[in-house]
This record gives sequence, structure tokens and C-alpha cells, in this order.
Amino acid sequence: MSFSQSDILKALSTVDDPDLKRDLVSLGMIKDLKVDPRKVSFTVVLTTPACPLKEKIRQDCVDAVEAVIGPDVALDITMTASVTTLRDNAPLLPGVKNIIAVASGKGGVGKSTVTSNLAVSLARAGAKVGLIDADIYGPSVPTMFNCEHEQPAVKQVNGRNIIIPIEQYGVKLISIGFLAPPDSAVVWRGPMASSALKQFFSDADWGDLDYLLIDLPPGTSDIHLTMVQTVPVTGAVIVTTPQKVALADVKKGIGMFKQPQINVPILGIIENMAYFTPEELPDNKYYIFGKDGGKNLAAQYQVPLLGQIPLVQGIRESGDSGLPAALKDGPMAEAFQTLAETLARQVAIRNAGQPTQLTEVAG
Repeated sequence: MSFSQSDILKALSTVDDPDLKRDLVSLGMIKDLKVDPRKVSFTVVLTTPACPLKEKIRQDCVDAVEAVIGPDVALDITMTASVTTLRDNAPLLPGVKNIIAVASGKGGVGKSTVTSNLAVSLARAGAKVGLIDADIYGPSVPTMFNCEHEQPAVKQVNGRNIIIPIEQYGVKLISIGFLAPPDSAVVWRGPMASSALKQFFSDADWGDLDYLLIDLPPGTSDIHLTMVQTVPVTGAVIVTTPQKVALADVKKGIGMFKQPQINVPILGIIENMAYFTPEELPDNKYYIFGKDGGKNLAAQYQVPLLGQIPLVQGIRESGDSGLPAALKDGPMAEAFQTLAETLARQVAIRNAGQPTQLTEVAG
């Protein structure tokens, strides 16, 4: 059976990226195609290393190409990833591909816990990840990453002091909590906190990152405005719990991001503490705070539901001990891994100029 390079590309042009709804060839995801009578090889460049559809795309490529080359020709497919971005030639944070704001309408919904576990899960998937803890009311990231007593190093570059983020569990970290001893009370006025956040952007050596997550204070404040005025944000993620009082505040948060002077796309809603599952009864679900509040809100605002995270004692204990649940094996790590994959997919969809897709979440 004879075949050419154009035959292989024609076959691969029938394989679609399931999220972007376009074929791999027109998306430029096929690289290094080599064709000879005994072997065909190429690389598929995915939009994120946290791609849950990797095996499906690979199998679709195998099926399409083998229909052309037959069973006797060797087929070698390499799967790799290059995270997409809309931030080409950005003057500030030029090496950062995506800036993702993580917000909540009110405190106490587990926003920092979710952000920390998201960052760890993305890093475990192979992405380069940074995390800015800008929560002036309770900078908990140092505790959750077991680096409460560490101070970022500072280096001189062209006469300027540049902060070197602390690296822990594969994530680069800067926190407002690093700027004050953990046992002393510091009253942060809005302008002070906004100035600190600007420094975290402009005076820190973040290097190359696929995702920079920003853990924002709850509610709406100067810090939110400073963030969007300083750097272009890829999108925002809203964390809520299912009960009505939390959902009412989430609506304000969504409204804030949709204001013309802010205009940040909502990548999705995460419903935290969606139900309680005792560790000794892992199949039981008790809806302590109400059922599907975040899911229904996502449907109301036509934004994706990124995930429903259960209330499990181990998540809280892991955060307090400085070893996030996403680092451990088991259902909690899997839940956060799925959440990270879903978020990465929505970032890729947003960067491709596609409308956000409502995501069905089991639970």
C-alpha cells in the first residue's frame, strides 16, 4: 500500500480536538511528521499537559492513520503539550502564559484550600505553575504549603530588588503572609495591599509559567481592581458553597467581573463542600449545606461548573499539616486532578476564542 505525507495529513484532518471542535491539522497540533514505507511518526501537541482526553485523541489518530497505512506499517505517535496563551509579548510577566484569578463572594468557603490543591494538581500533571496569595484577610498559603517561617530571597537586577518566589511541591509561591511574621497582627489598608500585589507582578522573578493562580481576598475590594488594571487576566474562577447566603455573595462577585471596567471572563464555578462524605463510608453523601447550589448558579449564569468538591475531614487536615490533599493518593487527589483538568480545558477553550462550555460534573 503506497501513501504520502499528504495522505497522512488528510487522515489526521478528520481527527478533532473534542474541546476546540476543530481538527488537529488546522489547529497546528501535528508536528514532526515523518513518512516512509515502513514507518510513520509524528507528534501531537496538546493544549495542556493536564489533558484528560489525551488517550482519546491518541486513539483517534491511530484509527485514522492505520486506515491509510494498513496494519504492517509501524506507527509512532508522541504526545506532548504546549499550553496556549493570549498574552504574547506582554510587557509585564512576559513568561507567564495564563493568569487565573480565584475569587469568592464571602470568606470561609475554602477558596485558599481549593486554590492550593488546584496549583499542586496542575503541577503534578506537568504544568509550570505559580501561586500568588493576595488574601490580606487570611494569607493561608504559607501554612498550606508548609513554609510559614520561610522568607523569599531577593536579588539585585539593574539596581532593582527582585523577589525570588519560594518553590514548594513544584509550585512557585509568593504570599502576603511572607511579608509579616505569622504571629503578629498587621493591618493592611487597601492601598498597601494593592501596592504589594503590584510588586508581586512587577518585582518578582516568575520565569516561564503555564498558569499563575491568584488567591484573592473574599468579596470585592481594591485588590481586584488593581489586579485587572495591572495585568490582563485570562479568566476568573469563583469558589462557593451550596448554601443560599454564599450564593447571594457569588452573584455579586460574578457581577463585579462582568463590569465594563473589569471585563474578566468567568472560567467557571467550583462548588466546595458540596456534600459530606465520612471517610469510613466513602459512598455516602450528606448534603449539609444544601444540594447543587453552585451547579444551579452555574446554569443560571451560563458558565461552566468546574467541579463539586466534597467536605472531607482529610482535606482540612492536609491543609493544616502543610501537605495538600492533592499530593496524596486516593479519591481526594483524584477529585482535585479532575478539577485541574477541567479548568485547563476551559483555559484552552477561552484561548482558542471558543465560547465557554457548560461542563457536566458527576456527583
